[in-house]
Amino acid sequence: MESNGGVSFMRNRRFESFLNTNCTPHVKEIPKKVRREDEEKRPNTDVYVDDDGWISALISCIRIVVCLVSMMVTTFVWAIIMLLLLPWPYERIRQGNIYGHVTGRMLMWILGNSVKIEGVEFSNEKAIYISNHASPIDIFLMMWLTPTGTVGIAKKEIIWYPLFGQLYVLANHLRIDRSNPTAAIQSMKEAACAVVRNNLSLIIFPEGTRSKNGRLLSFKKGFVHLALQTRLPIVPMVLTGTHLAWRKGSLHVRPVPITVKFLRPIKTDDWTADKIDDYVKMVHDTYVGNLPESQRPLC
Repeated sequence: MESNGGVSFMRNRRFESFLNTNCTPHVKEIPKKVRREDEEKRPNTDVYVDDDGWISALISCIRIVVCLVSMMVTTFVWAIIMLLLLPWPYERIRQGNIYGHVTGRMLMWILGNSVKIEGVEFSNEKAIYISNHASPIDIFLMMWLTPTGTVGIAKKEIIWYPLFGQLYVLANHLRIDRSNPTAAIQSMKEAACAVVRNNLSLIIFPEGTRSKNGRLLSFKKGFVHLALQTRLPIVPMVLTGTHLAWRKGSLHVRPVPITVKFLRPIKTDDWTADKIDDYVKMVHDTYVGNLPESQRPLC
């Protein structure tokens, strides 16, 4: 889904130019060189310009309320489906993915951000999907775009999130205990065993938390441990623009265009436990090379 705003804008500019030419036929033509220098200095109005006016804020609040109500409805419907499917764990995972595809796409439509998706050919692999994380929108995109047969890994406390947390557990997604390193490692091993046993894919945010300003944080080692135990390839999902569309701590959603880029899978068949730090750095560097300057780490 790509926005047609740029095309409409250029059409309007041409129409405006036509009107100006007809209304002022005797205006002396500005030399091309001067016009070119003038255009270089002029700000690019094709890109999104922040609008903090009260109308924009009101529209944003309405969108968020509609998102919450819509999500409550779909969550309630799928919770009933999950309860009926309690004896069939894999079918609950599948239904959880269908819930994510429907709800994630619906929420992005309500928010109104244009989404450009690249590398779609890598989006249906049995793999460990990883993504940078700087906005609630990232979760909606993950729900929508990851393939059926994918489970998430979240902290065990997610069960206390109203409705969504209970559906997460019903959908047979995985939870880890982050209370201490020993418990976390054991949880990772159990998650890896469940993934291999059921031939599933995984989704995880390697930064471990949400970036406050959109800049990439350092990666935790958990996704590499999972790769070593499952031997699944790693598919990086590079998200750009989400941190501007819905900033951390803000209730103002802006119509910023978003890009989701699936990178080529990184094979992990020959990875060894003595090079974990090297693998973390390699994948992190891959993200740095594919993010815009405004989202790269400062150091």
